[in-house]
Amino acid sequence: MAPVDSDLFDRLERFYDALPRPWARAEEIGTLVLFVRDGEGWPYYARPVRGSHTPSAADLTAVRRRQRELGLPETFEWVHETTPDLLAVARSAGLDVLLAPLLVLDPAALVPDLPLRGATTRLLDPATPTFAADLGASRAVARLGFAAPAYQPPLESAENVLLIGGAGPAERDAAAPPTAEAVRHARELAATGDFVTVMAEAPEEGIVATATSQRRGDVAEIVGVATLPSARRRGYASQLTATLAGRLLAGGTHLVFLSAGDDDVARLYTRVGFRRVGTACIAEPAAAPL
Repeated sequence: MAPVDSDLFDRLERFYDALPRPWARAEEIGTLVLFVRDGEGWPYYARPVRGSHTPSAADLTAVRRRQRELGLPETFEWVHETTPDLLAVARSAGLDVLLAPLLVLDPAALVPDLPLRGATTRLLDPATPTFAADLGASRAVARLGFAAPAYQPPLESAENVLLIGGAGPAERDAAAPPTAEAVRHARELAATGDFVTVMAEAPEEGIVATATSQRRGDVAEIVGVATLPSARRRGYASQLTATLAGRLLAGGTHLVFLSAGDDDVARLYTRVGFRRVGTACIAEPAAAPL
């Protein structure tokens, strides 16, 4: 794990707290703050109030009750190094916790912005007439990519061979288009300059990979890095990540970070210049036994 400067986790906490506030209302419940998005979009999380003590099981229960009232996912996020005791509390309260590697960019190790194999990169640009269609395609790629595991079992049977292709352009194009409100909100985000999406587009397949950066001040997180399952193993995800990181550094961002779904995905990011510094925790209700 990479050495960590003394104020890194405090900077991350300030970022996590500040990012939703222009687009959501904040409800403090005990020692947790629940961000409730205004309008359409990916729902925000609940997380510990900055500088507070470890939330209790009662705090978690109260927030979950409020999330159900609002029709929101019962999701909590925090950084383990900042609130280490919350992991045991969350598990005791019936939550499953994903331990996601937390990585920070080493600017000196960032790989060059290289051309993609069989595709070109372009930004999701609200000034183009295809913005709504591009937004829909990008979001469909993300949904399909996250729905299918990136790392498949060894090819030991014909059954496993069938897993390799996966969803492709037809499944992407079958997705429902974004609503007018979603398009309006995406334009509003893009207009701030703090939210940038870069896409990989292949001549015959269309948009096949996507990644987004979200910035507050001089800190930015790279999120939503996904590849259409049928277009994997071409290096798109890692190169889009590097492209965004380079843009952020050139624009004056001092701290670029991301969370990986697991150790295998984390190794992909280390190859383009990121180094692990900790663990991001994402908790949700445990699945009911079958």
